[in-house]
Amino acid sequence: MTAPAPIDRLAGLLDNFRFQARLHHSGPLCGLTTFDAAQGHGFLHVLRRGQLQVSHPDHRDVPASLHLDAPTLLFYPRPLTHRFHNPPQAPGDFTCARLVFDGGAAHPLVRSLPALIALPLAQVPGVEPALALLFAETDRVRCGQRLLADRLFEVVVIQLLRWLLDHPQQVGIQPGFMTGLSDRRLSRALVAMHDAPGDAWTLSRMAERAGMSRTVFATTFRDVVGQTPADYLADWRMALAQRRLRQGQSIKQLADALGYANASALSRAFTAKVGVSPRDWLKRAPA
Repeated sequence: MTAPAPIDRLAGLLDNFRFQARLHHSGPLCGLTTFDAAQGHGFLHVLRRGQLQVSHPDHRDVPASLHLDAPTLLFYPRPLTHRFHNPPQAPGDFTCARLVFDGGAAHPLVRSLPALIALPLAQVPGVEPALALLFAETDRVRCGQRLLADRLFEVVVIQLLRWLLDHPQQVGIQPGFMTGLSDRRLSRALVAMHDAPGDAWTLSRMAERAGMSRTVFATTFRDVVGQTPADYLADWRMALAQRRLRQGQSIKQLADALGYANASALSRAFTAKVGVSPRDWLKRAPA
């Protein structure tokens, strides 16, 4: 039997919900450095060499402190206050970027990932070439340095996401779309829904894409993703509607694109899911 064609599990997500990286710091840090959640950014830190004690004053979902003594990636997908403690006699060497996710807390990645992912560089194969280019750019000032460093940081984030898709349990990712995309069969149905959200997605059609029976698909989906296929599809459509409303598209345009009979049907579904009408939501939504 012919093997299924490979699919791109990240393209539909990152095409619709983008992110940007901005170089924040490169070089040694000594003493106490605070990265305040009030700034509204996520962060990606690369500890290149040296040691680091990192603390979290609001540590409900993360360790109160961590001690690192090997090259490590520290990924904060959403704003979270954290502090670096570096002794003056042995400052750590870092390259850091601020991360801005389209839609902020509503970005599917921000919602689905843990508040902190700390991974030794040696544990993430394939990231070394991009980091080598990044370090070469940040080690000395050249024309276009910041722009190129920003793009290279984005490459590192995508490589990290690739690794996370294959190792969700290793970093404590909870049931959601990331765990669904990590499943070989479910990912085929999820990618199809991501690519064509306006199609008529019956349970039978979703199960067929996954190569599963309806019953097995529905049960497996609920166990792995944490919600029913219909609820997931509704959430995906609402997330797309919110993004496209911010871009200036009309409710009528969105209804046609997202599989609703008319603008009124989309408005009712939006209000039921989000709690306010599209018009009222758009008045309150951040730019």
